[in-house]
Amino acid sequence: MGSIVTKIEVERTADEVFAYVTDPNHFTEWQANVTGGHLEGGEPVVGAKCMTRRKIGGRERDVTSRLTEFDPPRAWAVHGDEGPIRSTVKVSVEPIAGRDASTVTIDLDFEGHGIGKLLVPLMVVPQSRKEMVRNMARLKTNLER
Repeated sequence: MGSIVTKIEVERTADEVFAYVTDPNHFTEWQANVTGGHLEGGEPVVGAKCMTRRKIGGRERDVTSRLTEFDPPRAWAVHGDEGPIRSTVKVSVEPIAGRDASTVTIDLDFEGHGIGKLLVPLMVVPQSRKEMVRNMARLKTNLER
């Protein structure tokens, strides 16, 4: 199953966009299912734990990911550490020449373990496709305020 790739153009510089979109403290502002988030240790370095609290299946769950790429203001990625459904999220921010604007691309992929192998194609991917469209619209609105 392929990843979910979404793109949006934002009227902000790459530095501004990158700082906002990759900060787990802001995830609740633009991701519908996130109720909390932070980087353990506070510093974005490869290997750092990215902790989020998400509404999944009607319950709140803690999700731990590891920062696997950090190249401001262009690239950021995390990979899920545990659980039956582990996501890989890759964010890229590209400046648009001649403007204070950027293109944001988010590539979201899932791997299932145990029961997650059934849940990923049946529930997780279809729901995530819908959520990403709304999340990207919220991201754009928040950044352009």
